[in-house]
Amino acid sequence: MPTPSRARRLLLPALAAAALAAAAPAAFANTDHGSHAGHGSMQAAPAATLADGIVKKLDQAAGRIVIAHGPLPNGMPAMTMPFALKDTAWFGKLKEGQKIRFSIEDVKGVLTVRHLETVK
Repeated sequence: MPTPSRARRLLLPALAAAALAAAAPAAFANTDHGSHAGHGSMQAAPAATLADGIVKKLDQAAGRIVIAHGPLPNGMPAMTMPFALKDTAWFGKLKEGQKIRFSIEDVKGVLTVRHLETVK
C-alpha cells in the first residue's frame, strides 16, 4: 500500500493532467475558425520577386532564351542557363546583351520565364 506522501505525489500530476484535458475542448470551442470558410485558399503574392539578368542568347526556333543571372529567389545559384519563354512575343522586344528583370516558374518540368521586364 502506498504511503500518504507517495499517493499525493502520484495524485497531483494525475489531477493536473485531468484538469488540462477537461479544459482543452472549451479552449478550442472558443476559436472563431468557423467564420473563415468564405476566405478561399491562399494565393501567391501578386508581384513575384524578380531576379536580375542579362540576355545572352535568343533562340526563337526553340522558344528559349539564355540568361546570365544572379542568385534566384528559389535558391538557384548564379549561372548562365536557358529558359523557355511563356510569351513568345517577347522575342521581338529583346536583344542579346540587354539587362532584364524576370521571374520563373516550373511548367511541367521546364523552367519558364513567366514575367519579364527590360531594364533601361
